[in-house]
Amino acid sequence: MAVPVKQTEASQERSRASRLGTLARKYGAAIGPPIFAVILAMIAGAIVILITWPDKTVDPFTNVIHAYSALFSGSYGSFASISDTMVKVSPLIFASISVAIAFRAGLFNIGAAGQLAVGAMAADIVGLTFTSWPSWALIPTMLLASILAGAIWGGIAGFLKAWRGAHEVVTTIMLNWIAFYGTDYLINTAPFAAPFGTTQTVALPPNGTLPPIAGVYNQIFGNGQPLLDTFTYKIDVSIFFALIALVIYWFIISRTTFGYEIRVIGQNPKAAKYAGIPTRRNIFLVMAIAGGFAGLAGSTNLMGQSGYNLTATAFSALPTGFDAIAVALLGQTTAIGILLASLLIGGLRSGSTAMQSLAHVDPNLILIIEALVLFFIAAQFFPALRRILPVWLRPRFRPTLQATLIDSTVVGLPENDNGDAQSEAEISDLEKEE
Repeated sequence: MAVPVKQTEASQERSRASRLGTLARKYGAAIGPPIFAVILAMIAGAIVILITWPDKTVDPFTNVIHAYSALFSGSYGSFASISDTMVKVSPLIFASISVAIAFRAGLFNIGAAGQLAVGAMAADIVGLTFTSWPSWALIPTMLLASILAGAIWGGIAGFLKAWRGAHEVVTTIMLNWIAFYGTDYLINTAPFAAPFGTTQTVALPPNGTLPPIAGVYNQIFGNGQPLLDTFTYKIDVSIFFALIALVIYWFIISRTTFGYEIRVIGQNPKAAKYAGIPTRRNIFLVMAIAGGFAGLAGSTNLMGQSGYNLTATAFSALPTGFDAIAVALLGQTTAIGILLASLLIGGLRSGSTAMQSLAHVDPNLILIIEALVLFFIAAQFFPALRRILPVWLRPRFRPTLQATLIDSTVVGLPENDNGDAQSEAEISDLEKEE
């Protein structure tokens, strides 16, 4: 029996519209909560400005607009300000990947700040020890040393979590302070300490530094083109390394068996164990990989920014490791989300100086906005709260069923709010194994 052409075309159009609707709901659910959280945080920040503004004779709403305009101009208003923002974005991307990949495995990596510190110190030690090496050998060695140091530091927490059951939040926080004080000791100790009693290390040799993008541009297009001032345009080539790291992170999570295994562990550790996934090994590996990414944040920032040295007590005050938590949550632990969230948080950090000088707003407002973003992002964990509520208190919504093949039997599994098939009930066999 022949099928009418019009009916086939109508069916194809409905199928195409259904796919478009599914994609729209998927991406809307992904980007909606972060955007809403940022908007609410900005509104709350505006209320703080209205309450704390000293001059009540001026229109308060004009003050809010002036403050946010100064914030934007200080972060993305010119090429120079964009360059300053990218200086903060580059290490933030590395550290955020460190936090995000641990989140994917259901782990809370608070130790990015400490892993960053040991990574920077390892790169500095290599750079100051092998000063005679050429750049093509010294720079990769320094980067590898930072990855290895960060991986060891993160792996310690992973080992304690996997084989001793120690909570990673506690161990990573303690390891942070060990890293801070340990690097302070090395910075103030010969042969790395600078002369005349300064609490910083000797500057790296030129063959151990990353070139600024402006310098590369001047070398390539210097003939006949206006030269760029490397003091004004400070961003270095590490921003390209950060973008490559995002691609690597996406590939690990989305295109490898290891990425699938850590996602399963993060969503349901009991099911992962039941399926034969080596949970302990993967927990150790994911924390080691997280530490390696954070170590790169420290080494690239050291090797790419003018001064090219480390200062004692600087790591404990450096916000990058803790801003990474906000970026990973705001970016929904996705590669593109981390990039966009890093541009936002890095812009807030970079533009706070201009907001203070032009609009006379305390730069601590940026810390308030960051905290509010985290607060409003946490509000999207309501689905988890819904699952632990008594049945009579839960909303009447019932998720659609999705067919899943288990042992050659089709079983309907409801989708959770992230679009992943997940059973609402515990498997009794797993409970018996435990």
